Amino acid sequence: MTEQHSRQPAQGFERGTDGPKVILVGVDGSDTSMRAAAYAGGLARRQNALLAVVYVQPVMAAGAALGAPVADATDGIAEDLVAEIRDAARRVRGIFDVRWEFHTFRGDPYNGLVKAAEELKADAVVVGASEQAGHRLIGSVAVRLVKAGRWPVTVVP
Repeated sequence: MTEQHSRQPAQGFERGTDGPKVILVGVDGSDTSMRAAAYAGGLARRQNALLAVVYVQPVMAAGAALGAPVADATDGIAEDLVAEIRDAARRVRGIFDVRWEFHTFRGDPYNGLVKAAEELKADAVVVGASEQAGHRLIGSVAVRLVKAGRWPVTVVP
């Protein structure tokens, strides 16, 4: 006796069906975030996924109220990060090709990455481990993302 099984096509968007389509990596210019970007780039290349590189611009209302050019400073950081990523992609072109996009969101890092992951329909999130000692006590962005349990999260040391 032979059994035949037919599979019904999935209706609408479903995460995790054929491997990741979008891998999100949070970058802020720190060494750990740049290692996370390199790791995520390798994952994206092997999975033929889109690498969504996300920088979350901090909103510092107190500094802005005092007239500090906060937006200009964080825009400069974003521009530097894009330039660094473009340079790295240019150096490995033809050897290590990966589709990537750069996105900037505003807010605190955790909420900015959550918003980015939701809007970009990320299948996985990669972040660098916190370099701040205090985060061992109160929790880092990485720990908060893992505890949220909404996406597979890889924390790169």
